[in-house]
Amino acid sequence: MRWTRSLVPTLREDPADALAVSHKLMVRAGLVRQLAAGIYVYLPLGQRVLDKINGILREEMNRIGGQEVTLPVLHPAEIWQQSGRWQAIGDEMFRLKDRNARDMCLGMTHEEVVAWIASKELRSYRDLPQVWYQIQTKERDEARPRSGVLRTREFLMKDSYTLDLDEAGLAKAYDAHREAYCRIFDRCGLRYYVVESDPGMMGGSGSHEFMAPSPSGEDEVAICERCAYAANVELARGVPPPPEFPDWKLEEVPTPNARTIAEVATLLGIAPSLAIKSLLYVAKTGPVLVLVRGDQTLHDKKLARVVGEFRPAHPDEVKAALGAPVGSVGPVGARVPIVADESLRDGLYVVGGNKEGFHLRGVRPGREFSCRFADLHVTQTGEGCGQCGAPLTVERVIEVGNIFKLGTKYSVSLGALVLDEGGQERPIVMGSYGIGPARIAAAAVEQRHDGDGIVWPWSIAPLHVHVLAVNTKDPEQGRTAEEIYQELLGAGFEVLFDDREERPGVKFKDADLIGLPIRITVGNALIKEGAVEVRSRKDRRDRRVPRRDVTVTVKELARELSAG
Repeated sequence: MRWTRSLVPTLREDPADALAVSHKLMVRAGLVRQLAAGIYVYLPLGQRVLDKINGILREEMNRIGGQEVTLPVLHPAEIWQQSGRWQAIGDEMFRLKDRNARDMCLGMTHEEVVAWIASKELRSYRDLPQVWYQIQTKERDEARPRSGVLRTREFLMKDSYTLDLDEAGLAKAYDAHREAYCRIFDRCGLRYYVVESDPGMMGGSGSHEFMAPSPSGEDEVAICERCAYAANVELARGVPPPPEFPDWKLEEVPTPNARTIAEVATLLGIAPSLAIKSLLYVAKTGPVLVLVRGDQTLHDKKLARVVGEFRPAHPDEVKAALGAPVGSVGPVGARVPIVADESLRDGLYVVGGNKEGFHLRGVRPGREFSCRFADLHVTQTGEGCGQCGAPLTVERVIEVGNIFKLGTKYSVSLGALVLDEGGQERPIVMGSYGIGPARIAAAAVEQRHDGDGIVWPWSIAPLHVHVLAVNTKDPEQGRTAEEIYQELLGAGFEVLFDDREERPGVKFKDADLIGLPIRITVGNALIKEGAVEVRSRKDRRDRRVPRRDVTVTVKELARELSAG
C-alpha cells in the first residue's frame, strides 16, 4: 500500500468534540470520519482493522459449528409485534412505513427474524442443534451518540443464534460461545472481564457480558480478585462496611430548612451513612417508598427488578401519600409499601419524620416500620464481596460482547416448534450472542496507545510494517526503500510504504500516530553503514541491521509480536 496512492488523511489536532481517547486517535490516524451524529465512515485503514477482526470472528464461529447467514436490516412490524417488543421498545427503534403504509422497522437485533426462519424451516428434533451467525449492520436511534464508534446509531455486529431442543442443549451451546468469545478477545489482544449481567430487553434466564477495562467506558463492573467474582454494577452485590451506630433512643428532632441528606447530616453532626434516604416512586401497583443509606445511590435497574416499571413521584403525590413535602418524608407511619436496601437490616438511623422541619432519630428498620429488603444500592469500590467478603474494585469498562440464554421467549411467540422423539411439539430453546467489531477496535486503541498514537496488536493492525525513506529525493534511499517494500510484500507481509516527499518529522509523527507494529526507516545510516533501522512500535526498541538482513529481522520480530 503506497501512501501517495491511498487515502490516509492524518490530522495533527484532536477533533473538537472528542473526549474518548479512541475517538481522538481513530479520527487523527485517518481510520474514520463522522458523517452525522453517531454515523461513521470507515476509511481504508479503519476498514482493514474491521476486516481483521471479522476474520477472527468467522474463524471462531466456524470452529464451534456456526453457519454464516445474512439477515435483512429492514423488518416488517408483524414479527416484532408477535414477540411483544414492538410495544416494549421505545424511541431507540427506527420505525417507518413503506409506500403501502405498512409498518416497518430497521433491525436493532435479529431474534425475531431467526425465530421466524426456524418456524418455517425446522420441523423435527433431528434438525437440531443449529448455530447461525452473521456480521451485519444494526440501527439504533441512540439518544446521545458519543465517544466515537463506541456509541453510535449505525454499527456492525456479529450476532449468532443457537437453536436447541432443551435447556441442556442451550447450556452446552452457551458454554461453547463463552469459550469462543474468550478466544476471540484473546486473539484481538484485549484485556477483558466476563461478568454477570441483566438480560434487559432481550429477556431470558441469564446473560454475561464481556467488558474491556477503559476509563472511557460507559459501564462499570465490580471485581473481586480473591474469588474471581465479577458482575455489572446493575447486578453486583456489595456489602458496605457498617457505620458506628450511636446509642440513640427514638426521638423527634427539629431539622428546620434541612431537606437533603447532606444538610441533615451537617445540622445533626452525623455521618451521612447514619441517615436514610427516603424516595417515593410510583409503580404500576401504586406508590412505593424506597430506602437507601444516606451515603449510597439507588440503582434504577435493581429497583426495577423488584417493583417493575416505575417513575419518580411528583411533589404533590409525595404530599398526598405521606403527608409531608419532599425532604421531610420517612418510613415511620407510612401507609405505602416500603422496600429497603439490604444494608439497612441492622442499626439505628435518622429518617424523615413525615412532618415538615422534623426528623426521627434512633429508628431501627423492622422495628419502627415493616419493609421488604432487597439489594438496591450502587456497589462501590471497597465494599465487601457478596461471595467471599474481600474488598471489591469497581472499574469503568467498554462492553465488547454479550451472551444471552433466551429460552423459549421468541420461539413460542413466533411459533418456532419442533416434534420431539415422542412426536410432541416443543418450542425451540434459543440463545443469542453478540460482539461489536468496532467496539473491539476502539477498546484496543483505548488499551494500547501512548502519547504519540496507537500501538496496534499484531492480530488486528491495519498493516504490519511501515516503510519510510527519510529523504525520498536521495536516489539511494528511495531505491532501497522501494526494494525493501517489494521484498516484504513478496515475503507475505502487509506493508505501508510512505513514499511522500514530506519532511522526516511529519513522516515519523504519522508513523507513531497510525501505530503499525514494525517501522523500517531508510536514512543516513544506509550511506554510512549500509544499514537501516527497524523499530518495534510496542516498546520503541530500535535495531540497526544490515540491509541484507531486513527481511530476516522483520520475520523474527513478527514472530515475537504475533505471540503477544
